[in-house]
Amino acid sequence: MINIKYFVCNPYQENTYLLYDDSRECVIIDPGMYDGDEQNRVLKFIAENDLKPVMLLNTHCHIDHVLGNKFIYDTYGLLPQFHKGEEPVLNAVVAYAPQMGIRYEVSPLPETYLPESGTITFGNSSLDLIFCPGHSPAHLCFHSKEFKILIGGDVLFYQSIGRTDLPGGNHEQLISNIRQKIFTLDDDCRVYPGHGQSTVIGYEKQFNPFLT
Repeated sequence: MINIKYFVCNPYQENTYLLYDDSRECVIIDPGMYDGDEQNRVLKFIAENDLKPVMLLNTHCHIDHVLGNKFIYDTYGLLPQFHKGEEPVLNAVVAYAPQMGIRYEVSPLPETYLPESGTITFGNSSLDLIFCPGHSPAHLCFHSKEFKILIGGDVLFYQSIGRTDLPGGNHEQLISNIRQKIFTLDDDCRVYPGHGQSTVIGYEKQFNPFLT
């Protein structure tokens, strides 16, 4: 079974996720920890649950999802993994962070980039990659068909969708990808988004005002 723990981090109220199973191996997704308190909450949970972080993943590389990348690298020696198409998005952060009043410790770059499709494994578990650009140019989601969970980043939210007015965004592309790649998942698949509460696919099919 995949266990999910999340922490709400940074001024953007971003959801940082830890996924782990009975092996105690742990995947960190979109670390947004910004200050010492947020960092310590994550460290404490990992230590108290005897977890072993083995992988750092980014769904995409907007500032709120990468603020903790350097901290995770310094603490656990994990380089981020994301799709190559997100590298320009990451590289842009160092320029615009000061304009937004955000202190940014520059993220290291991957040694391994993630493809548009395939499977990644940790412990006794696996996650399928779903390529879902539109909010950002090379956004990935991480899906467990077995446990009916989707780490969705900023693609689909409770009664909403990711914004598409940032560089590399495309509204039509996002809507198309949600319909063709996300809404084809099981109706009872639970979506864990980059901000706000979780939701389920079947509910969003019926009630999401951007998609009904």
